[in-house]
Amino acid sequence: MLNEAPAASRAWSVAGLLLAAGDALAARLGAVTVRGELASFTRAASGHCYFTLKDDDGQAAVLRCAMFRRAAVLLDFRPGDGQQVELRGRLGVYEARGELQCIVESMQRLGAGSLYELFLRQKARMEAAGLFDAARKRPLEAYPRRIGVVTSLAAAALHDVLTAIRRRAPHVQVIVYPAPVQGADAPPQLAEAIRRAGERAEVDTLIVCRGGGSMEDLWAFNDELVVRAVATSPIPVVCGVGHETDVCLAELAADLRAPTPTAAAELATPVRDDELQRLVQLERRLRDAAARRLDTQAQRLDRLALRLGRPARLVSQHAGRLLMLEQRKRSALRALTLLQRRRVDELSQRLHAAVRRTVGTRHDHLVHVAARLEAADPRRVLSRGYAWLSDGAGRPVTSAKALRPGQPLQAQWTDGQAELQVTSVQLGLPGD
Repeated sequence: MLNEAPAASRAWSVAGLLLAAGDALAARLGAVTVRGELASFTRAASGHCYFTLKDDDGQAAVLRCAMFRRAAVLLDFRPGDGQQVELRGRLGVYEARGELQCIVESMQRLGAGSLYELFLRQKARMEAAGLFDAARKRPLEAYPRRIGVVTSLAAAALHDVLTAIRRRAPHVQVIVYPAPVQGADAPPQLAEAIRRAGERAEVDTLIVCRGGGSMEDLWAFNDELVVRAVATSPIPVVCGVGHETDVCLAELAADLRAPTPTAAAELATPVRDDELQRLVQLERRLRDAAARRLDTQAQRLDRLALRLGRPARLVSQHAGRLLMLEQRKRSALRALTLLQRRRVDELSQRLHAAVRRTVGTRHDHLVHVAARLEAADPRRVLSRGYAWLSDGAGRPVTSAKALRPGQPLQAQWTDGQAELQVTSVQLGLPGD
């Protein structure tokens, strides 16, 4: 029993052991300077920063770090996952979890970590391939009937999306296309889920989402298989991965990027109550417009009724107008008939005068022509002692040169004719 007493005196409490270990580390190492890559960086509302430092050569070793507000306000850059930094601090033990922890007093940025550099290279390559072009992005369906969700069934993001859709638009059906969102098997299964949703074509909008995490946790959404599946989806895609500060390549290829999964659900669905209220307002505006229209037409009808008056009086007015028009028509016909009759008389007189003038002119012309014709009558010439000579063929003999002795001739006088025969021909006039 006496031998057991010293062993009992050497037993530590958990807190005491952790405190002693922390003191031993502080005494042994003091202030340390370490390089590594930031991961899971968060800044609390108090201003304190909590993150993990890991080797950038792929080693699995990680170091939990805390940087209190008094040191964080002195930073000259904004820390983020994937950045390579050099920090100075003191090692200790976080008693609440029994973990080794470094209390960071200063931090200096050295450059981008290997994972972040890979992210930038893949982004540049996919951007050059046109996967992020704004021209190919489509608007989401304004009033979807069914929404598809590509995420893990165990993810908290699925619960957030379903809660937001149920709150905003409980009438919208949700179809889940399950796929892991983290790990080596996640990219091909995520791409297959997106492709399957496009082939089935049963939803109007597709949400691709997962909750927050480190860059490694979200890396599946930077894989080219997933990015190309999002870019080529026949269904408009809204992508919400991680927190607002997290940026994944799948979000850049989506038709719409959401800062969180909940925001993705809100962007994909209208608020039913707001839409119902809008319908109520439209109904009120339509009803008011119809009432104004009916009131305007009723007033117009009243004015027309006043103008119409009693039907008998209106008929009497029209009868009087018809009678007046009939009298005007008869007067016009009489005046027109009289005018036409005068016109006919005038034209008749002008026609008679023209006929008389024409007949007189023609008569004078005929008298003149008859006188000329009578003056040219051969019988008048023959009556003055002349005779008409013709040969045996009846051709007139107009020259003595055409005669020959013994030729028979025929002479014509006014009172008869005679058969002659040429005995001799002497040219020229007698006495020549």
